[in-house]
Order: sequence, then structure tokens, then C-alpha cells
Amino acid sequence: MSTTGTAPDNAAEIARPSDSKRDPEDLRRALQGWLTGRLHKGADPQVSDVRLPDANGISSETILFDATWTESAEDAVHAEPGARRTHELVARVEPTAVSMPVFPSYAMGTQFDVMKAVGELSDVPVPTAYWSESDPAALGAPFFVMQRIEGIVPPDVMPYNFGSWLSEASDEQRGTLQDESVSVLARLHAIEDPHRHFDFLRLHDAGPGAEESFRAHLARQRGYYEWATAAGPRSPLIEKCLDWLEANVPADDSPAVLCWGDARIGNIMYRDFQPVAVLDWEMAALGPREMDVAWMYFLHRFFEDLAGVAGLPGLPEFMRRDDMIAQYEARTGHRCQNFDYYSLYAALRHATIMFRVQSRAIAFGQAQQPQDPDDMILHRGTLESMLDGTYWARLS
Repeated sequence: MSTTGTAPDNAAEIARPSDSKRDPEDLRRALQGWLTGRLHKGADPQVSDVRLPDANGISSETILFDATWTESAEDAVHAEPGARRTHELVARVEPTAVSMPVFPSYAMGTQFDVMKAVGELSDVPVPTAYWSESDPAALGAPFFVMQRIEGIVPPDVMPYNFGSWLSEASDEQRGTLQDESVSVLARLHAIEDPHRHFDFLRLHDAGPGAEESFRAHLARQRGYYEWATAAGPRSPLIEKCLDWLEANVPADDSPAVLCWGDARIGNIMYRDFQPVAVLDWEMAALGPREMDVAWMYFLHRFFEDLAGVAGLPGLPEFMRRDDMIAQYEARTGHRCQNFDYYSLYAALRHATIMFRVQSRAIAFGQAQQPQDPDDMILHRGTLESMLDGTYWARLS
């Protein structure tokens, strides 16, 4: 994932070079050596239980591990100074160029800074961000380390609406999860003075307003598409959508807010259907609120469309458009506008990412190049019908 888009974790085992997963013992030694240099003298860190989850994404590498060290007087919050304490941790590592990254840059330090600031400025549940490391010496690329939190995530493979703990829950439980997930967006967008606290997220030439910031997002999305297709086929459909979006930017004089960017329930850990950890902040940006609300809605809609193609019932009463908008408006007092437009933008972003992901799969010999490049977009039909204005009428 990156500041230009999100890498969908449902493609976690697609388009990955065969040698990209590393040996856990090598990682254990590297992390232990790195922690020895990071912690106070006498900490004597011991790293254990290193593992790479099966659902490791394609945008960055996730390493789970435990680390035990001797607490210092400054660090001993949960134990006496001199006591040994085990910490459950996660490292997120920037992908290397050899893996044909999905995005041109990853800015791991920026993600770390966003997480720390969100944790300090709001009650949005984010893991504690411990360290950011820009030197690639330890793990071969920049990385950051954060707290590991126990919880469950709506799965992407197979999609949660195909059959999962979420589809087996009651309507009331799913309603709680939906409302509390929308609440995450409301609480995030309520952070005051985001331009002062998150000025490092402001795009080049973007002003403080929602419309100005969104125009900068569109320009960056165009740049991402050009980068993603520089060495391969181009998509006439994506280009047509970009042209239409650029020609029809809605007027919006509301202030830009801090947007999560990758706002979807697949990036939230839950316990008892309540969010306990909001993850994946590499898409964070200043922009219009509707970018987040529409992205959260579209990513569910994407799975619902897949369920329909597969002949499965899906979850038609869950995360419905009007319900989500009403919940967001009730919590914020903000009236969502131009939702069709921002939903098309969400579909376009997802299409561009999927186009790049499929290009990687072709490069790694996992897929064949189709005659029509637009067939590389899994939700091609959705994008076409959104563009010609028939998608919403078909749903209703």
C-alpha cells in the first residue's frame, strides 16, 4: 500500500515472487541484533516466535515476533525496573525493488508518524507505535515496529461475505460492527486542526479545502497510473474514468480532514464486534470526508458483486449505502455529498491497483496477458456501469 492507493489483501498470495518470503531464523537474528542497538544498555533483548502470517499482504511485509528484555527505570510501566518482560510486536517492512512493488513509494516513516499522532490526538484505537527505522541494514529495507493486538479481521480470502465469522453472526452483531466501523471514520475526521498536525501529508499545491485537496489527489492518481503502466499495457477504461473524474470535480468549500485512506473493515481488528485496532495507515491523507466513507462502502460493494457472480447470497443487508451515510451524518453532523462521484473514484483507485497487481502476476508467470487489457480489472463491469450511470439503478 502507499500514498497513492491500497493493495488489496485479497491478492495476498497473488503476484508474489517465489523467493520473497524469508527465513524466520534469519529474521530472528536480525531483529535481535537491531533491538540490542535500539534498547538501553543491559536490556539483553531475546527475540522469539518469529513468523510471517499466511495472509501477508503484497504492499509491505508483515513480521510477527515476541521480544523479551530487561526493563529500565524509564520504560518500566508494566513491570519493576530490572524485571524481564515479553512484548508482542509486529514489524512492517517496505518491499524491495526486486519484488516489483505495487506502488512507487511506501514512506514507512510517514505511516509511523501518522499512527503515533492519531493515537495521541484521538480515541481511535491504533496500536502503539514503538520505533521507526529508516536504515535498511537490519532487514534489507526500512521498517517500523508496533504493538501486536489480539483480535479478528473480516477475511479477504475467501471474502467475508462468502462465509465467515461475520456472515455467521446475527444481524444485530453485524449492525454493531457496521456502526462502530463508521464511528471510527467520524472520530478520525473530528481531529481538530489536521493541517497543523498532519502538514506532512499535504499534497503539493493542495490548499486547506476539500475541493482543492481532492484535485491534488486526482493529479496524483493520474501519476500513479502512468507509473504503473510505464512498462506494460495501458487501460482505456481507467483512462476514460480519469478523464471523466477530472472534468467533473464537484464544488466543495468544506475543510479537508484527516482521511484514513484505506478505510475498510478488512483493516480493522475486532473483539465482540467492536474495533480494537485500526491498521494500515499508508494511505492517510488530507482530503474530503467522502473519500473515506465511499471507500469503506465500495470495498464491501466489491465483495457483494463478486458474491453475485459466484451465485452466493452475500450480505445484502450489511453496509448498505443509505444506512452508512445516515450513520456517518448522525455522528458528525456533516451531510455527505456527491457520493456517486466519490464511489466512482474509489472504484477507479481499486481498478488501477488491480491492474498493477495483475501486471505483477503476469510478470511472475502466474497469469496470462489477456487480449483486452481492461480484462485485467476484476470489477470491470462495475466500473463501466458506474461510469455510464447505470450501476446504482441496477442495485435499486
